[in-house]
Amino acid sequence: MRQRKQHPIVTGLDRLLGHAEKLAGRRWALLSHGAAVTRDLRPAHLALSSSAAGRPVALFGPEHGYYGVEQDMVASADEIDTWTGVPVLSLYGDDAESLRPRPGAFDGLDLLVIDLQDVGCRYYTYAATAVWSAEIAIAQGVEVWLLDRPNPLGGSLVEGNLRQRGFESFVGAFAMPVRHGLTLGEILRLEGKRRGWDEAGLRVWTLGGWQRSFTWDDLDRPWIAPSPNMPTPEIAALYPGSCLVEATTMSEGRGTTRPFQLVGAPGIDPKRWADALETRRLPGATILPTYFKPQFQKHAGEACGGIEIRVTDEQTLRPYRLGIEILRSALELFPEAFDWRPEPYEFIADIPAIDLLTGSDDFRRTVELGTAGADEMAGWLRSWRDDETAFRTERNAILLYA
Repeated sequence: MRQRKQHPIVTGLDRLLGHAEKLAGRRWALLSHGAAVTRDLRPAHLALSSSAAGRPVALFGPEHGYYGVEQDMVASADEIDTWTGVPVLSLYGDDAESLRPRPGAFDGLDLLVIDLQDVGCRYYTYAATAVWSAEIAIAQGVEVWLLDRPNPLGGSLVEGNLRQRGFESFVGAFAMPVRHGLTLGEILRLEGKRRGWDEAGLRVWTLGGWQRSFTWDDLDRPWIAPSPNMPTPEIAALYPGSCLVEATTMSEGRGTTRPFQLVGAPGIDPKRWADALETRRLPGATILPTYFKPQFQKHAGEACGGIEIRVTDEQTLRPYRLGIEILRSALELFPEAFDWRPEPYEFIADIPAIDLLTGSDDFRRTVELGTAGADEMAGWLRSWRDDETAFRTERNAILLYA
């Protein structure tokens, strides 16, 4: 990836710390995680607790837990924060009901502060946790402050189809393209407008110095992994595409040091696959043939033939289209090594995982037809343009950054 000038920014957390006295005397809780740090890399709850704000009443943790230690789809337990003595309440348990604050979770509060680092993709679950928590809080008369952070993929490009009705889930909570180009503060404003929230109940502490054209490489900020399998900004850039592999029996690289960058399965010829993808001339990425052996999750301990994906130009990269072509080519070339995920996905068993991720059954139905569905597949891909245009028009009313 090319080197670019790095620009300093001010996050919502940094702004709030300059006015921490506004929290003094209030009964407030914090929904956050380990990637929410200050400009000098102090965890949000420690920085606020040592300021005029004082300690929160409670901490809430999203998927992966407040400290980011759990793998995907692994329940997090309630616990006590050893640094502050504050209770940590999990918003990711053993069933779908656990994804929202339990009844009474906000009793006695007058303010919920949310600080989560999103990655700019519809599947990434922190936005759903933030919106659902904010909705419950506002309905109970609890004010919500969202401390905004950059979208690592930037705020200009929009890519993909809208999620259709009937395919709502934790990984498809909102009707937006896969790559939406919004910050978390803007997502809350959009969903608040759609759901008719009391506007006085939500305040977004905005970013300073951030421009919509900036991706993470443009920022003078170190990357702190927001979840266990998001160790680099390059992997975040690929995630809107390679996450689709979660919906198959192939490995998406979990259990390796390069999740979402390595993709494959036993029985796959790496060079044949890489050569086929290179002929599709997908911009912004290079595909390398490789072998890898996951240490846990799918195909643990087995040698997998597959590909390694490297970003060469993030400005031209279209990760969702790349992911679609990865699955199409795998099914065409290696049908014996490819199948759709049979297990429930994020507590949903009656809709295939690939339909939940793509937001409809259009892709699965047409790709299964092979060459017979070529025209229908081409039509579905063209339909993205209308969805992207419609979403851009809708989001113009809530954008916080020019």
